[in-house]
Formats: sequence, structure tokens, C-alpha cells
Amino acid sequence: MNKTRHVVAIVDDDPRLLESVGDLLESAGYAARSFPSAGSLLVDGLSDLDVLITDIGMPGMDGFELRDLVRKLRPELPVFLITGRHEIADQGRAQGISGFFRKPFDAQALLAAIANALHQSRDGG
Repeated sequence: MNKTRHVVAIVDDDPRLLESVGDLLESAGYAARSFPSAGSLLVDGLSDLDVLITDIGMPGMDGFELRDLVRKLRPELPVFLITGRHEIADQGRAQGISGFFRKPFDAQALLAAIANALHQSRDGG
């Protein structure tokens, strides 16, 4: 098998979530890259990412701000937002994302959404 694995970045200030989502992605065949903050992701760079999953409520730059910046730098990059706070599931602020998940989220639904986003971006749309 010669195909390069898709790289999925996870940004969350909760180390347990980083570990569990990272393990889930790796077991599904993705290359998972975990970051404890938006700043650490930006230092590492966005160029080799295929999908971004970010928490909304984080110290410093939050998930909405990160999404806005990513849209300017990599408008084609699928971005998924996750949150543990249900009141943040605001449709107006959720525009421009590939998906929105509330914690705890269904692992299979997340994997299906990632696969769908990768399929759409590969097909140009």
C-alpha cells in the first residue's frame, strides 16, 4: 500500500481528549497530530494538514478565531469544531466549518464526517 495517510490535526487544551481522539484517528488509519493550543498548531504550520479538528473554548485563541485564520490561510482545509458547552452551538458562528460536534461526541460519526470532508475536498467541492 503506497498511499500516504491523511494528516488530521486536533487542537484542544484537554490532554485526555487529545489522547483519545488521537488514538481514534490512528486506529482509523489517519496520521494524528495533537496540539494543546491554537498557537502551537500555528507554530508547527498548516501546510501538510488534510483536516483540522479544534475545540472552541480554549485559552488564548479560541476555536472560532482559529477557524477564521485558517480560512484565510487554507480556505480549502476542512475544519471541525468541538465543544463541551452546549450553548456555544450557535449556527451563525458555526458558518464556514465542515462539522460541529458536542462533547461527548460519537466516534463513528466523527470518523464518517472526516471521511466525507476528505472525499469532498478531493473531488474539488
